[in-house]
Amino acid sequence: MGWLTMLAGAALLTPVFTPGTAGAGDPDFPAYGNGGYDVAHYDLDVRYRPDTDELTGHATIRATATQNLSRFDLDLIGLTVDAVQVDGRPATWTRDGWELVVTPPRGLPEHRPFTVDVHYHGVPRQWVIPDETGQFPDLKYGFVATDDGAIAIGEPESATTWYPANDHPGDKATYSVQVAVPDGLTAIGNGRPLGHTTHAGWTTWRWASARPMVTYASTIAIGRWRVDEHVHRGRTTILAVDAALPASAGTAVARTDEIIDYFEGLFGPYPFDTAGAIVERDDGLQFALETQTRPIYPSTFVDGPDARNAVGTVAHETAHQWFGDSVSLDYWYDFWLNEGFATYAEWLWSEHDGGTTVRELFNRYYGLPETSAFWTPAPYRPEGGAAMTVSSYSRGAMTLHALRLRTGDATFFAILRAWADGHRYGNGSTEQFIALASRRAGQDLRPFLLDWLTGAAKPPNPDPLPA
Repeated sequence: MGWLTMLAGAALLTPVFTPGTAGAGDPDFPAYGNGGYDVAHYDLDVRYRPDTDELTGHATIRATATQNLSRFDLDLIGLTVDAVQVDGRPATWTRDGWELVVTPPRGLPEHRPFTVDVHYHGVPRQWVIPDETGQFPDLKYGFVATDDGAIAIGEPESATTWYPANDHPGDKATYSVQVAVPDGLTAIGNGRPLGHTTHAGWTTWRWASARPMVTYASTIAIGRWRVDEHVHRGRTTILAVDAALPASAGTAVARTDEIIDYFEGLFGPYPFDTAGAIVERDDGLQFALETQTRPIYPSTFVDGPDARNAVGTVAHETAHQWFGDSVSLDYWYDFWLNEGFATYAEWLWSEHDGGTTVRELFNRYYGLPETSAFWTPAPYRPEGGAAMTVSSYSRGAMTLHALRLRTGDATFFAILRAWADGHRYGNGSTEQFIALASRRAGQDLRPFLLDWLTGAAKPPNPDPLPA
């Protein structure tokens, strides 16, 4: 072989390294997430000072390159980066808005595992949306500072206010978290408690999530809590209620075990080894969120005159542990797979618990006129748009009830169990759900389901109320 031929052959064998994309390709949130790698595990070590609201952190991220990677991005909001290492060697980095752009000392070959260490500090970002009517407190989300600590809550973003991440549901990972806080405060996290230690005026609380988790479902909740930790059917339940709240604030979440027992009969085994709740009294928290194994509830949602509605909220967020947390969406336009399923589960619980029946709830919404804004936009728009619409909740739930009427109870609940089992700890798409439902029903359900999910007009009522 001549030397020119040898050089040409060597050139062909030399890998080409290219940057990972700054975004996961989501039509609704194109800047969220990143390409070029897949995260396996986050190991987070943070310290938080409530008096100054300053957080100091060290994130160790284990990932695998999905291409020959010359550089990659992490998502991080606002915090100051002090140092970055890749595989123990110093790496260079720049900031571009919410992007932390990391260039390792050498290219990362495709399929190669690697480790990123990021040291950082600063005051975490909190968003405040003013209430222009003056009727409600201003809405807060992100890393929310409270009068006795802080709580991380938000969808689609909150995780990157307190640690660097690949912030898209398509990249799930396991977690280990330790949080150091001043003595007298408790830090609640996701998953299993691994104990705490105290030294020199600081207490470090440790938590681990052995099952993959989407970034927005991760949380830390720092404050003074009344904690009820008990074992139910071999599974640990941890209920943390703000210590300044009355005992009644824990009444609704105390039914978490009962609700899980009921849903297991419908959807299959509860997917995690722990369960629980966090109840926070800060007035700025005006939404509940399905943070994995430990949903967050504003006290106003679960401690009010309407006890049935309070328990319904707990049922909704508990159902998300199957649909949203264990089975997560592929892209944000599949949002109805989270919220439509959780809303329908809430309807099922209402009927089971002696409240309004599923049929009554379905027909209550169906009674809205065709001109109502309820019917537009449709809940599923894969071309992108405003993913988080009201229709994803109620019209998504109506889609499931219409499917139940079309297939019959036995087939319908077999579909839900197969969906929860077949995509357990992973992701799923609307197209995959349609295919599964069609196989189980033995008929092509695509036109029927897309009429409910994408149609601009009000679909025909499959279950009209009697005259």
